[in-house]
Amino acid sequence: MIVASDRFAEFLREQLAPLGRVTMRRMFGKTGVFCDGVMLGMVTENTLYVRVDDHNRAAFQEAASHPPLNYEKQGSSIDLAFWRVPERLFDEPDELVTWARAALAAAHRVAAKRGRATSGRASNPR
Repeated sequence: MIVASDRFAEFLREQLAPLGRVTMRRMFGKTGVFCDGVMLGMVTENTLYVRVDDHNRAAFQEAASHPPLNYEKQGSSIDLAFWRVPERLFDEPDELVTWARAALAAAHRVAAKRGRATSGRASNPR
């Protein structure tokens, strides 16, 4: 299975609830993880990847030990700006939310660069 299982999706919705309304949508053969309509992560094979940009890359260095989420296109691998969340965070819910909040802030920055309106939650985290 490439997308998130129902059980894993429900687990993520519960764990990430402090961020706001968390939803999941299948896309590109994976599952997008959204908070209030902004995509902060992706799931493939029940593995969570969070959005990374220049502002949160240093905070996510622990995740750099795994390859980023990628896909094959015309025989070459294309890396995406999503890094794998360390497994230990699933036993540390507060830190998982901290990582997700940083990923959500990156998602808002990406949306702003693309000219999409965001709710402003990234600048005013709970």
